[in-house]
Amino acid sequence: MNELRIYTTSPRFNSSPVISVWGIAGIGKSALVRHLQYDRMLHSNQFNMYNWVDVSHPFNLRDFSRDPIKECRELLSEHHCFVVIDGLQSKEEWDSIEAALVSRPSTSVIIVITTEASVATYCTTNKEQVFNVKGLEAAAAMDLFRKEVHKKNPSSPLYRQRDAELEQLILKCGGLPKVIVSIAALLARETEMLMDNVHSLNHKFIQHLETNPEYESLRGLFDWMHSYFSTFPDSLKPCIFYLSVFPPGRSIQRRRLIRRWIAEGYSRDSDEESAVNKGEKFFSKLLDLSIIEEIPRPVSTEFSGDTNTKVVSRRVNGFIRDYIVSRRMEENFVFELGPDCALTTQRTGRHLVVLKSWDRDRIVFESTDFSRLRSLTVFGKWESFFISQSMWLLWVLDLEDALGVKDEDLKKVVERLHRLKFLSLRGCIEICHLPSSLGDLRQLQTLDVRQTSIVTLPVNIAKLQKLQYIRAGTTDPASTLSVSSSWLPKFHRHRGLIGVEVPRGIGKLTALHTLGVVNVSASGGKAILEELKKLTQLRKLGVSGISRHNSREFFSATSGHVHLESLLVRLDRDSQNCLDEISLPWENLRSLTLCGLQDKLPLSRNPLSKLRKLDLEMGILQEHDIKFLASLPELCILRLQVKQLKLHFYAEICGVQLVTFSKVKILEIACSSSELYLTFGSKSMKNLEVLMIDYSSASYELAGLTNLSELKEVLLKGTNDEAFRTQFANTLANHPKSPTVKLEGLPFLFLSRITS
Repeated sequence: MNELRIYTTSPRFNSSPVISVWGIAGIGKSALVRHLQYDRMLHSNQFNMYNWVDVSHPFNLRDFSRDPIKECRELLSEHHCFVVIDGLQSKEEWDSIEAALVSRPSTSVIIVITTEASVATYCTTNKEQVFNVKGLEAAAAMDLFRKEVHKKNPSSPLYRQRDAELEQLILKCGGLPKVIVSIAALLARETEMLMDNVHSLNHKFIQHLETNPEYESLRGLFDWMHSYFSTFPDSLKPCIFYLSVFPPGRSIQRRRLIRRWIAEGYSRDSDEESAVNKGEKFFSKLLDLSIIEEIPRPVSTEFSGDTNTKVVSRRVNGFIRDYIVSRRMEENFVFELGPDCALTTQRTGRHLVVLKSWDRDRIVFESTDFSRLRSLTVFGKWESFFISQSMWLLWVLDLEDALGVKDEDLKKVVERLHRLKFLSLRGCIEICHLPSSLGDLRQLQTLDVRQTSIVTLPVNIAKLQKLQYIRAGTTDPASTLSVSSSWLPKFHRHRGLIGVEVPRGIGKLTALHTLGVVNVSASGGKAILEELKKLTQLRKLGVSGISRHNSREFFSATSGHVHLESLLVRLDRDSQNCLDEISLPWENLRSLTLCGLQDKLPLSRNPLSKLRKLDLEMGILQEHDIKFLASLPELCILRLQVKQLKLHFYAEICGVQLVTFSKVKILEIACSSSELYLTFGSKSMKNLEVLMIDYSSASYELAGLTNLSELKEVLLKGTNDEAFRTQFANTLANHPKSPTVKLEGLPFLFLSRITS
């Protein structure tokens, strides 16, 4: 229902800004106002000077017996007002409202709420006044729940009770205040059967909300969701329902999901657009719709080419996931083996998920109909009987979250599942070899064997002409590293950057756009570089074993890779000077990682105008190198692994400081020295949001932290010293943004700043 709500205020605005808001359904007015109050743009004194009153005047825009615009105009003529237009659906509706309300100077403020991004941007000419409102974060959602319970029943044990099942229930609410408040109101009245009701709600969440008369207030939300889902294009619908493959709260890797979509045929190549680009757009659309939500986490530093500047992991919104699950069985799209599976249950569908909580009953598994199965995803313990002869149509086998997969299991997979397009063994550390029969998987597009014990790719991999994506890498003993691993940050020690040996003939895989990490020295040196030269479609490449003996050939081999956007290079020991005087073909790079440098940064002669993410592992970063980094126009993420004592992030001309590192939002520093002195200039890193410091081997003296005016979070890695965290937080007490200080080894606490 579209409503126009008006609140009389005492404003200090000189004009009438239109703040246009769009986002997830069911956020509600109260959460919207809370969100805006803590937004950077509305931290101004003007907005905070509003005096809210309890009087509101709602008008139904579709109640044709009244003229809400006329009544609104009369009210505006008598009062300065805060106007909320909730549920605007079209640009035409805004045109009629704008003509009546915004066509003349006013001291009122208008907020437009819509679920359509195009409508939101249409309502204002100022892009900074368009907000995508998300659901409440976990801590804020629980805080709202407890407050509502306390309001209804101050003696309820739920006000202070901490229970995993209760937390799971609140997660299912998806951060929607309307749902949280409704559940709080019902549970606040319960006494003896309280936890039984919590369990029942968890077990059949959507069914309870849709059928229980106690939740009558949510009927409009479900009606809206039904119509909203029906408006999605046919190309996006299967991508949405596919999300129920991931259990509640499970982190979703963007690349993993997109590669699965491609294998399933939900994202296809066309004359106008590649399947990868189309998948990226689908993913971004689901983020915009808040179907997939972003959760603050430490920065991912693996070789991925991901140039996002946010510190996030991603998961399906809890409420929307349960809504999807409640509808998916209508077509047997996704089905699960979980704790409630019984032998009498009919199980068939396109996508099977084996949950960690399932008891691994072989009789139940073998009674399942696999004739339509296209994907198998396993969470938790692997069993050898999970591969069935009747799975001959399987396209996707995702064992990234499986435990106990062995070489003999993989051999059976390759022998039986010849139609596989996607195979992920990531993290299966007991896998040591890829069988030579891998070459029989002629449809294979994606192969992910990171964090396994595989050190060599088989010769027959060259037969897989449809391969687009190979990710591999092992962790060698510390003695084989080109630098001491004691001061390597975790993203170098445990992300498999040493690489694997690849066979001759890899150059035949001309469809490859992602390859890494290849150990050039182990793979035949210059000969393998000739193979790499043929892979001109590469977008992402990772190599190790670059030395003075092969460096010129490596850069010559990649000089024709005009599509290359992400590059990782690890130098061999004592190969510092191998990059000198070489013009590097990196003008299109957006992500670059250089490991094993000493005291010289070989970048100043090379155009890097598009670079957004830079990881450097080196001994000493010279002053002129810092000035070069400061000049990179698009740099957003900077990670430094150094040995030196002092780092000064500023630049001067004639004693006047210059604006430097203007777009950097994330800075990570690790140091092997016993001390480190950091200085931030008054005009440096003015947009920095996250500062990460490896505290494991150094003490720090930091100057100019208050100059980092947008700093939101400091992460101290390598320590669990709560006293030090508190001391560090005290030094930031007067910072204008009041940044949070966290320890890497402790759970991240999402502190709610939402007022009641």
